[in-house]
Amino acid sequence: MNGLALAQQKMRDGGVAATAVDVFTRFYGLLESGSTGLVPEADVAPLTDVPHLEDLEIDEAAAAEALALTAVIKLNGGLGTSMGMDRAKSLLPVRGGRTFLDVIADQVLAARAATGARLPLVLMNSFRTRDDSLAALAAHPQLAVDGVPLDFLQNREPKLLVDGLTPVTWDADPTLEWCPPGHGDLYTALYASGVLDALLAAGFRYASVSNSDNLGATPDARVAGWFAATGAPFAAEVALRTPADRKGGHLVVRREDRRIVLRETAQTAPEDAAAAADIETHRYFNTNNLWLDLEAVAAELARTGGVLDLPLIRNEKNVDPTDKTSPKVVQIESAMGAAIEVFDGAAVLGVGRERFLPVKTTNDLLVLRSDVYEEDAAHRLVAVAEAPFVDLDPAHYALVGEFDARVPHVPSLRDATSLKVRGDWTFGQGVRVGGDAELVGDGGTVPDGASLDAQGTHA
Repeated sequence: MNGLALAQQKMRDGGVAATAVDVFTRFYGLLESGSTGLVPEADVAPLTDVPHLEDLEIDEAAAAEALALTAVIKLNGGLGTSMGMDRAKSLLPVRGGRTFLDVIADQVLAARAATGARLPLVLMNSFRTRDDSLAALAAHPQLAVDGVPLDFLQNREPKLLVDGLTPVTWDADPTLEWCPPGHGDLYTALYASGVLDALLAAGFRYASVSNSDNLGATPDARVAGWFAATGAPFAAEVALRTPADRKGGHLVVRREDRRIVLRETAQTAPEDAAAAADIETHRYFNTNNLWLDLEAVAAELARTGGVLDLPLIRNEKNVDPTDKTSPKVVQIESAMGAAIEVFDGAAVLGVGRERFLPVKTTNDLLVLRSDVYEEDAAHRLVAVAEAPFVDLDPAHYALVGEFDARVPHVPSLRDATSLKVRGDWTFGQGVRVGGDAELVGDGGTVPDGASLDAQGTHA
């Protein structure tokens, strides 16, 4: 049997949905033909024509009507492995002992109370996050909405050996033979699980989709109203790039057909890296907050048998990410935001930075736990100061367990511009950081009540 047949058989034996096998088969063909998924700079132009939410007049009644037809979908398949976690990243405490999922639940329930909308919350879980996440949601029983499940499962696929593109075997941990297909699997999983049909049958027309580690993507009637008024089948919230956003997915316009396309870092050739990182030319990045017209998505999936024409992302890794000597494998991935090029009439909306508050590292986690943010009555995180640039010593703070042991008390960052920590330091209570602060040396304890600034530490 060739590599594709072996992979297909492994997926069927593993209980993977037939539609997901079909999607994998399409991507395998692209991979086998030598496709890299790269988007050359010469083939694209900058995205320039972007309406901004703050400039729009949106009818309140129409906005409320659109929100009443909206479901909230959160991508919840990530384990936070880069931060040393082995369960759902959304179960990490982030505000006053409450987890991402707790805050999301509070945001949804507050939006329901304020608007009267049903706003079901649906998680796209992975096999590794499902049980823990559903157990955590049991603390919020009022979230359930008749006819709509609380979650559906992301699919899985075999990792392929770089040499020969056959499924890898890894006896030390057979679970590492599998990988998620990227969040582009959203559409396949919605379709194959029956959740798309369930949402439509329950009377929902739109879906707001975002990452569970982005607490800025709260239910918003104005955005829902804008999306409904456009009549677009698909929309992406975009924001202006800053120097911190030089890497990562951004939106460009394909010269050949003038379609808006998403270019991820993995789709950028090395020789185009500098051009892609030019934030004056390519001004907008993808927040991964998406809006779907569920009827349009259902129609396109029905037309294609559940196989959307998404671009390939070829991701090369070690089969065991913690063992750089383990065999090199290819993971076939796709991005859900890339569907912007699939749907005729897809739209973009410029939003403020408050709708993009992701946590990718413990640097981000420190800022989000700090007094830089306060929660309003809708449980939105409101910045009361400019968020500082935080750079914690990766040797001592990169993993959540290490971070929590060294930062049992979150310092005040409200007056800070930046905080750089080098060395093994533990923070006492009531520490205040101001200006451009730097903590260096072998380490120790920052005393209770100390102040850190550019001049050093002051008790």
